[in-house]
Amino acid sequence: MSPRDLALILLVCVAWALNFLVSAHALREIPPFLFTALRFALLALPLVFVLRAPAPGQWARLLAACLCIGVLHFGLSFLALRLSSDLSSPAIVMQSYIPLTALLAWWVLGERFAWRTGLAIAVSFGGVLVLGFDPAVLANPAALLTMLASALALAVATVLMKPLRGVDVWNMQGWTAVLAVLPLLAISLVFEPGGLAMLGQASWIGWGGAAYAAFVSSLLGHGLYYVLVQRYPVAMLTPWLLLVPVFAIALGIAFWGDRPGPRLWIGGAMVLGGVLAVALRALRKARPLVEEPMAGP
Repeated sequence: MSPRDLALILLVCVAWALNFLVSAHALREIPPFLFTALRFALLALPLVFVLRAPAPGQWARLLAACLCIGVLHFGLSFLALRLSSDLSSPAIVMQSYIPLTALLAWWVLGERFAWRTGLAIAVSFGGVLVLGFDPAVLANPAALLTMLASALALAVATVLMKPLRGVDVWNMQGWTAVLAVLPLLAISLVFEPGGLAMLGQASWIGWGGAAYAAFVSSLLGHGLYYVLVQRYPVAMLTPWLLLVPVFAIALGIAFWGDRPGPRLWIGGAMVLGGVLAVALRALRKARPLVEEPMAGP
């Protein structure tokens, strides 16, 4: 990667890692599903003007993918962040979506992987079990399970999106924002009574957190990542994204009061190590494609 593109991927990682910290502060004032609805309502404002209908026959798959991402993945991830007492464990567990995606692609799409990838997946999930015995996580296991469910929803959405054609990142984000707002509001009205009143009392921290999640994490972060995906194979970029939980852990220690214990360090190393191994195996398979951008003008 060129120095400029390396700086861009690092900027994406910092933007996504900061989203854990900024959102955790905002979730003290706004309930999780209402916060997610607000995030997507703000994101829909600029993207609704660039929406275009998907190709015939893709509506059902697009709708399912958008609901999995917008309602289940983001809604549950913010709920997990609200339930958790630290930033480190949610940021680490979120990365389990990569081995989960590999397993789902094998089961649903018939994609095969070598025994080394299978071992890496097993190590990654073993790390989640080890991490689960950390005292900070044991104090509230619901946060860990909720983040695992969020990661599974993202894995399902990733598999659903694979056959989609002609849907770029702006349309995917735009349709997700538009389609997710009403279901999220409905969930909030049922399960978060008084949430709208809390929204009216929220300070700049709550509103600023939603704006950051919409415009910096989603619009800027995913926008820059899309630029990089056009220049390099995804398999080449995925290992760099493992810096997101690393940065989030550092931010948690510096600004959230996280004090990771040995089980969290060991379990986190197993999760991220397994994810890295899966990503490197994918990179090795994509090696001929990786060399293409370097050979062009």
